Amino acid sequence: MLQKIKQLRKELHQNPELSEQEVETAARIRRFVEEHHNTQIIDQLGGTGLAVVYDFPNAGPTVMIRCELDALPIVEANSFDYKSNKDGVSHKCGHDGHMAIVAGLIFWIKEKKFQHGKIILLFQPAEELGTGAFRILKDPEFEKLRPDYIFALHNIPGNELNSIITVKNKFSATVQSIAIQLTGKESHSAQPEKGVNPALCMAELIQTFDALNLLDKTSDDFTIFVPIYSSMGKKSYGISAGFGEIHYTARTWNVEKMEALKVKIDAILLRVTKKYQLTFSTNWFDFFPTVVNDEFCNALIEETARRNKFKVIQNLYPYSFGEDFGWFSQKYKVAMFGLGAGIHVPALHHADYDFPEEIIETGMDMFKGLIESVLRKKRNNEAQRIED
Repeated sequence: MLQKIKQLRKELHQNPELSEQEVETAARIRRFVEEHHNTQIIDQLGGTGLAVVYDFPNAGPTVMIRCELDALPIVEANSFDYKSNKDGVSHKCGHDGHMAIVAGLIFWIKEKKFQHGKIILLFQPAEELGTGAFRILKDPEFEKLRPDYIFALHNIPGNELNSIITVKNKFSATVQSIAIQLTGKESHSAQPEKGVNPALCMAELIQTFDALNLLDKTSDDFTIFVPIYSSMGKKSYGISAGFGEIHYTARTWNVEKMEALKVKIDAILLRVTKKYQLTFSTNWFDFFPTVVNDEFCNALIEETARRNKFKVIQNLYPYSFGEDFGWFSQKYKVAMFGLGAGIHVPALHHADYDFPEEIIETGMDMFKGLIESVLRKKRNNEAQRIED
C-alpha cells in the first residue's frame, strides 16, 4: 500500500500543472481512487477540483480533509528520475506529497467500515493563486457537502522530521499583492526636461515603502511589504521613459491590519506621485485571508499527535506565508497544522526542494486520528444523550 502511495507521489511530481490548469492532475487522482475503491467522486469543483465522498449509513458529523493540486512556475534543479517533465513547472511546495497523503487514506477508510457520518477527501485547485478555495466555496456542489470540520496540513522544512507544529488561533498571515502603474510622459532622451520620467518617483516610493516594514513577528502590527517586480520605459536609448511599474506583496497578521496598510500605501502614492507630476493606478490581487484555527479542531490535532507519540511543537506566532485555506476558516470550523519536513532540507519554493516521503505515513496517521476522533466523539455524545 505504501509503495503505491509513494509511486503516486512520484507520478504527480513528474507531471506538475500550474494553478487553474490541473486537469490531468485531477484525472490522475480520480484514476488512483477508482482503481482501489468504488465510492462517490464529485469532480470539476471550483474548476478542476474533486471530492472523494464516503457517506456512511447512520447520521453523524462530516469531516473533510483538504489538500492542493497545483504546482509552481519554477524550473526544477533536481536530477532524480522522477523530476518534472514540464519545462518551468514543478512541485516546489510539496503539494504532490500532500495529495499522496490524502489519496492514501482510501485504503484505510475501506478497511475501517465506518457506520456513522461522512468523510470527504478534497483535492483543491489553485492554492498558489489564492483563488481555489474561494471558487470551491462558491460552487453549488460544494454547498451540498456541508462539512462540520475541515483539516489540512502543510509540510514545513526547517523543523524536525515528522514533528507536528501547531499554532493557536491564527496559523498563517493575511497576504495580498499589488501592481502599481506610474504614468508620466515620454520625451527625447536628449531633452528629458520636456517629459516626465518615473525613475525618481519609483526610487522614492521604494525607499518610503521600506519604512512600512515591521518584521517583529510577536507584534500585532507585524508587516512585510516586499518589492517583487519592476519595469520602466523600453530598450530604446533615444527615449526617456514615460511609464513605470512596480509590484509588491504585503503580509500582515489579519485582514484589518491589511486594510490599514492599504490606506497608508494609497496616501504615500498620492503624495509622492504628485511631487513628481505622475498619475498612478493600482490593482490588488492574489488575496489570501488569515487561516484562523478553531479551538476544538486545534485541540484534536494536539491530542492526535500526542496519542501517536509524535513530537509536538507549538509556534508562538503564525507563519508569514499565505494559505488560501483561510477562505474555509471564514465559514467552517477548521484547523491546519505543520508537518516537520526535516532540519537540513531545501526550503519551500526553492528550485532543489523535494517533498520528503518519510513523512507520508505521519501525515496519514494524523488524518486517520482526526477522522476517528470526530466520528467517535459524535458517537459518544449521542450515546451519552440517550443514556441521560
